[in-house]
Amino acid sequence: MGRGGWVYIMTNRYRGTMYVGVTAHLAARVHQHRTGDGSDFCARFRLHRLVWAERSEDIADCIAHEKRLKRWRREWKFALIERGNPEWRDLSELTG
Repeated sequence: MGRGGWVYIMTNRYRGTMYVGVTAHLAARVHQHRTGDGSDFCARFRLHRLVWAERSEDIADCIAHEKRLKRWRREWKFALIERGNPEWRDLSELTG
């Protein structure tokens, strides 16, 4: 089994533009996105709000899950987020 990791979704607002990512260190990665170092896509659309994250003990599982989520329809991602975070709160304070 490899190192653990996270699959996560960043957004700019309720039901706005979304970014699906994977990382071994969620808090550090969210910080990178907020400072413009995380990804060009997040920087361009100001995706600073962490609205969903799921941990796995195996980073390979995270990567596979990220690839699946990227193929999902927007509505499916909305439903996933809203099951655990119906108000689309910023969950980043939970990562520290």
